[in-house]
Amino acid sequence: MPDISVILAAPGWRAAVKRPEEVARRAAMAALQEAGATGAITVLLTDDTEVKRLNGQHRAKVKPTNVLSFPAEVPGQLGDVALALGVVRREARDAGRRAAEHLAHLVAHGALHLAGHDHLDAGEARRMERAEARIMRRLGLPNPWKEGRAAVRTRGAT
Repeated sequence: MPDISVILAAPGWRAAVKRPEEVARRAAMAALQEAGATGAITVLLTDDTEVKRLNGQHRAKVKPTNVLSFPAEVPGQLGDVALALGVVRREARDAGRRAAEHLAHLVAHGALHLAGHDHLDAGEARRMERAEARIMRRLGLPNPWKEGRAAVRTRGAT
Protein backbone atom coordinates (compact mmCIF):
# COMPACT_ATOMS: atom_id res chain seq x y z
CA MET A 1 0.00 0.00 0.00
CA PRO A 2 1.49 3.36 -1.03
CA ASP A 3 2.38 5.88 1.67
CA ILE A 4 0.62 9.14 0.83
CA SER A 5 1.07 12.17 3.06
CA VAL A 6 -0.92 15.35 2.55
CA ILE A 7 0.24 18.67 3.98
CA LEU A 8 -2.37 21.41 4.18
CA ALA A 9 -0.20 24.55 4.12
CA ALA A 10 -2.93 26.97 2.98
CA PRO A 11 -6.06 26.81 5.15
CA GLY A 12 -8.16 28.25 2.30
CA TRP A 13 -8.26 24.76 0.80
CA ARG A 14 -10.89 23.81 3.39
CA ALA A 15 -13.21 26.57 2.14
CA ALA A 16 -12.68 25.53 -1.49
CA VAL A 17 -12.91 21.74 -1.10
CA LYS A 18 -14.66 19.63 1.51
CA ARG A 19 -12.02 17.38 3.12
CA PRO A 20 -9.18 18.34 0.71
CA GLU A 21 -6.72 15.93 2.33
CA GLU A 22 -9.04 13.00 1.65
CA VAL A 23 -9.64 14.10 -1.96
CA ALA A 24 -5.89 14.40 -2.55
CA ARG A 25 -5.08 11.08 -0.86
CA ARG A 26 -7.72 9.16 -2.82
CA ALA A 27 -6.61 10.69 -6.13
CA ALA A 28 -2.95 9.91 -5.50
CA MET A 29 -3.80 6.34 -4.49
CA ALA A 30 -5.92 5.82 -7.62
CA ALA A 31 -3.14 7.22 -9.82
CA LEU A 32 -0.54 4.91 -8.32
CA GLN A 33 -2.88 1.94 -8.76
CA GLU A 34 -3.44 2.93 -12.40
CA ALA A 35 0.31 3.20 -13.00
CA GLY A 36 1.19 0.08 -11.01
CA ALA A 37 3.61 2.18 -8.96
CA THR A 38 4.57 1.91 -5.31
CA GLY A 39 6.36 4.31 -3.03
CA ALA A 40 5.77 7.33 -0.88
CA ILE A 41 4.26 10.58 -2.12
CA THR A 42 3.78 13.87 -0.33
CA VAL A 43 1.06 16.20 -1.61
CA LEU A 44 1.46 19.85 -0.62
CA LEU A 45 -1.77 21.85 -0.74
CA THR A 46 -0.44 25.39 -0.66
CA ASP A 47 -1.02 28.85 -2.09
CA ASP A 48 -0.03 30.61 -5.30
CA THR A 49 2.88 32.44 -3.65
CA GLU A 50 4.57 29.20 -2.58
CA VAL A 51 4.01 27.49 -5.92
CA LYS A 52 5.35 30.58 -7.70
CA ARG A 53 8.48 30.35 -5.52
CA LEU A 54 8.88 26.62 -6.23
CA ASN A 55 8.27 27.11 -9.95
CA GLY A 56 10.92 29.83 -10.07
CA GLN A 57 13.42 27.87 -8.02
CA HIS A 58 13.07 24.56 -9.88
CA ARG A 59 11.83 25.48 -13.35
CA ALA A 60 13.02 29.09 -13.81
CA LYS A 61 9.40 30.16 -14.39
CA VAL A 62 8.50 32.89 -11.93
CA LYS A 63 4.74 32.46 -11.92
CA PRO A 64 2.27 30.25 -10.12
CA THR A 65 0.98 27.19 -11.92
CA ASN A 66 -1.64 24.60 -11.07
CA VAL A 67 0.53 21.60 -10.17
CA LEU A 68 4.21 20.78 -9.86
CA SER A 69 5.74 17.32 -9.49
CA PHE A 70 9.15 16.67 -7.99
CA PRO A 71 10.46 13.11 -8.45
CA ALA A 72 12.43 11.76 -5.48
CA GLU A 73 15.95 10.47 -5.67
CA VAL A 74 15.55 8.21 -2.65
CA PRO A 75 14.58 4.53 -2.85
CA GLY A 76 11.00 3.94 -1.71
CA GLN A 77 10.04 7.55 -2.37
CA LEU A 78 8.23 8.57 -5.54
CA GLY A 79 8.34 12.29 -4.82
CA ASP A 80 6.26 15.35 -4.07
CA VAL A 81 3.33 17.12 -5.71
CA ALA A 82 2.49 20.76 -4.96
CA LEU A 83 -0.77 22.51 -5.86
CA ALA A 84 -1.63 26.22 -5.86
CA LEU A 85 -5.02 27.02 -4.35
CA GLY A 86 -5.73 30.20 -6.29
CA VAL A 87 -4.80 28.73 -9.66
CA VAL A 88 -6.80 25.56 -9.01
CA ARG A 89 -9.87 27.55 -7.95
CA ARG A 90 -9.68 29.89 -10.97
CA GLU A 91 -9.20 27.04 -13.43
CA ALA A 92 -12.08 25.05 -11.92
CA ARG A 93 -14.38 28.08 -12.09
CA ASP A 94 -13.35 28.89 -15.67
CA ALA A 95 -13.96 25.28 -16.73
CA GLY A 96 -17.31 25.02 -14.94
CA ARG A 97 -15.99 22.29 -12.65
CA ARG A 98 -16.12 21.81 -8.92
CA ALA A 99 -12.82 22.61 -7.19
CA ALA A 100 -12.78 19.10 -5.68
CA GLU A 101 -12.97 17.52 -9.16
CA HIS A 102 -10.14 19.69 -10.43
CA LEU A 103 -8.04 19.01 -7.34
CA ALA A 104 -8.48 15.25 -7.81
CA HIS A 105 -7.54 15.50 -11.49
CA LEU A 106 -4.42 17.57 -10.81
CA VAL A 107 -3.22 15.34 -7.96
CA ALA A 108 -3.69 12.31 -10.22
CA HIS A 109 -1.81 14.11 -13.00
CA GLY A 110 1.09 14.95 -10.69
CA ALA A 111 1.21 11.43 -9.26
CA LEU A 112 1.29 9.96 -12.77
CA HIS A 113 4.34 12.13 -13.48
CA LEU A 114 6.02 10.69 -10.40
CA ALA A 115 5.18 7.19 -11.69
CA GLY A 116 6.95 7.94 -14.99
CA HIS A 117 4.23 9.31 -17.26
CA ASP A 118 4.79 12.44 -19.33
CA HIS A 119 3.14 14.48 -22.05
CA LEU A 120 6.06 15.77 -24.08
CA ASP A 121 4.75 14.42 -27.37
CA ALA A 122 1.23 13.83 -28.67
CA GLY A 123 1.29 10.06 -28.12
CA GLU A 124 2.48 10.38 -24.53
CA ALA A 125 -0.07 13.12 -23.88
CA ARG A 126 -2.93 10.97 -25.18
CA ARG A 127 -1.83 7.97 -23.07
CA MET A 128 -1.64 10.19 -20.00
CA GLU A 129 -5.07 11.73 -20.69
CA ARG A 130 -6.59 8.24 -21.02
CA ALA A 131 -4.98 7.19 -17.72
CA GLU A 132 -6.36 10.34 -16.05
CA ALA A 133 -9.84 9.58 -17.42
CA ARG A 134 -9.67 6.03 -15.99
CA ILE A 135 -8.54 7.38 -12.62
CA MET A 136 -11.39 9.89 -12.51
CA ARG A 137 -13.86 7.13 -13.42
CA ARG A 138 -12.43 4.97 -10.60
CA LEU A 139 -13.04 7.91 -8.24
CA GLY A 140 -16.60 8.38 -9.53
CA LEU A 141 -15.76 11.80 -10.98
CA PRO A 142 -16.31 13.23 -14.48
CA ASN A 143 -13.78 12.72 -17.24
CA PRO A 144 -11.85 16.00 -17.52
CA TRP A 145 -11.11 15.33 -21.20
CA LYS A 146 -14.64 14.47 -22.32
CA GLU A 147 -15.96 16.43 -25.28
CA GLY A 148 -18.27 19.23 -24.27
CA ARG A 149 -16.42 19.90 -21.02
CA ALA A 150 -14.00 22.76 -20.79
CA ALA A 151 -10.84 20.78 -20.13
CA VAL A 152 -8.10 22.61 -18.28
CA ARG A 153 -4.67 21.72 -19.52
CA THR A 154 -2.30 20.58 -16.85
CA ARG A 155 0.47 22.88 -17.88
CA GLY A 156 2.56 22.99 -14.75
CA ALA A 157 3.44 19.44 -13.90
CA THR A 158 7.02 18.39 -14.43
